[in-house]
Amino acid sequence: MIKQLIVWLGIAVAVSGCTDSSALRALTGKPQINSRTGLIERNFDKEQIKRGEAVYTANCVGCHGVAGAGTPDWRKPNADGKYPPPPLDSTAHAWHHSTAVLKKTILKGTPPEIGSMPAWEGKLTEQQVDDVIVWIKSLWSDEIYDTWYKNFESKS
Repeated sequence: MIKQLIVWLGIAVAVSGCTDSSALRALTGKPQINSRTGLIERNFDKEQIKRGEAVYTANCVGCHGVAGAGTPDWRKPNADGKYPPPPLDSTAHAWHHSTAVLKKTILKGTPPEIGSMPAWEGKLTEQQVDDVIVWIKSLWSDEIYDTWYKNFESKS
């Protein structure tokens, strides 16, 4: 009985003293708020970000630019009426879409009357798509990520 109590007490101390909120997120299933900034924390896997950046560099940089910077006049349609590739960082609208919508856009491409993004389904694995999405989210400022999560992701 005392041994079990000591084990449980040790677990409680380890969890409560843990500064890595990903452990707390795993226990509660809820995103953690940074007590200093009041913003939702990301806790992304650094290896997944690296993989996503590699997939992006190999497949997406030609249209969306280095570091997801997009094209200069992405809000103006081209002569063919289609919009050029937007930035994927905090400066455009990628963060106005849930993870599910971002994934669908990558897999299915944009509607042909709106843009020229091809479908990547069958060309990229599901893991590669997930990795790219995490890399894109890593480009967003803390404030944009917080706004995105609260307004788009948590409601999907």
